Amino acid sequence: MTLRVVEWSTGTVGRHAIAGIDARPELELVGVWVSDPAKVGRDAGDLADLGRDLGVQATNDRDALIALKPDAIVHTAMTDDRIFEAIDDLVFFLENGINVVSSGPVLLQFPTGVVPDDLVQRVHAAGVQGNASLHVNGIDPGFANDILPLSFTSLSQRIDQVRCYEIADYSTYYQPVVMREIFGFGKPLDETPMLFTPGVLSMAWGSVVRQIAAGLDLVLDEPLNEHVEKYAAEEDISTVSVDIAAGTMAAVRFQVAGTVDGVERVVLDHITRTHPAQRPDWPTPTTGDGCYRVEITGEPMMTVDFVHKGENGDHNISGMITTAMRLVNAVEAVVAARPGLVTALDLPLITGRGLVAKA
Repeated sequence: MTLRVVEWSTGTVGRHAIAGIDARPELELVGVWVSDPAKVGRDAGDLADLGRDLGVQATNDRDALIALKPDAIVHTAMTDDRIFEAIDDLVFFLENGINVVSSGPVLLQFPTGVVPDDLVQRVHAAGVQGNASLHVNGIDPGFANDILPLSFTSLSQRIDQVRCYEIADYSTYYQPVVMREIFGFGKPLDETPMLFTPGVLSMAWGSVVRQIAAGLDLVLDEPLNEHVEKYAAEEDISTVSVDIAAGTMAAVRFQVAGTVDGVERVVLDHITRTHPAQRPDWPTPTTGDGCYRVEITGEPMMTVDFVHKGENGDHNISGMITTAMRLVNAVEAVVAARPGLVTALDLPLITGRGLVAKA
């Protein structure tokens, strides 16, 4: 059965989602939403740089897209700076009977214990009312720190700790708002950007820690522990998103840890650099400019590095592709899922079925 899909936004993730929807044999792209008036009327294939038209023109008319009655929306709009407005959008889609896979807000990846119960219930109730499902995921938070680590724990005889890393050079990551305003790159070290306000990390990545804990049947101590270590640039640095002056923040390592009886059992560990030479004492990729790493201590001791890069060699571009495709490839499973909010723990095995290149 062909599923009719609307792509919601055409930014750094959305344009890759359009290409993915076009590639999947069971999906048909029927609409595209854009926030930029300059993109209205442009063909989806043009917006996705496919080199060909898809016969679907972008619009900023929300009601016109809802009137198409799509089976699903692939929602990749920026949510980091408009969390509650984005939740309102998702609730609206669900109430209108449209299934949704979304890259954010990431706190809905596994919201139990992360956001108030009444907010979770509001989202879930909207899905039940509209007989539609919502799945929020991607690569991080997402596959690299939910399905991947939980799959590896199936090889364990004893688990002492699960630690999930993102180790990355963000110098080619184009998200100016995220880089400067949310992370604080290029700002004084004594300034506290949004992400490092106490409690925010536990919302943004606490869902990772709590979902792994749920998968392992752990009851965590409250609250989660947060730790942030910043590094100042030794010289001026230019990135695609922000210029970083010497003495301002150029790298950061942050951790969100879940403990049981005071012992760290599940840890999310992010090391973000803007130059590969920064802080060599912090964990570094085995190869390339970045990786996701899972370390499981116990019996046996296991480490896996998940390294990705685009055809042009850039791991930030491939990071956008993997984020998009985790959603696109999940559409069929989410449409078939029970109504309401569904997490990675609720879905079956998702694969790239139908995407093997033709000779």
